Amino acid sequence: MNRRETITHKLTEAFHPFHLDVEDESHNHNVPEGSESHFKVTLVCKGFEGEGLVNRHRAVNKVLAEELASGVHALALHTMTPDEWFEKSGRSPDSPPCLGGDGTLEEKA
Repeated sequence: MNRRETITHKLTEAFHPFHLDVEDESHNHNVPEGSESHFKVTLVCKGFEGEGLVNRHRAVNKVLAEELASGVHALALHTMTPDEWFEKSGRSPDSPPCLGGDGTLEEKA
């Protein structure tokens, strides 16, 4: 099972989502091919009703603690209730372009 499949499995087991999409975005970053280090997660779950974003993200981070400690460098989380998902027409935002491999911003001259 690759890392994307592992993340999908763990989130499905923990949240029983209405909708789940786990996208490996590593190819958009300055990392070696096959790194599986950058992911975008869209998780729509009734269990998020009444929970703020911080608590939703903490819950996801807790489930994925092992992955975050062993190679997942970036996790873009889009956590929504079904109503929020429908309000956004069933879409999550696109990830911004990569700014470089070291995470710093270069000043443009």
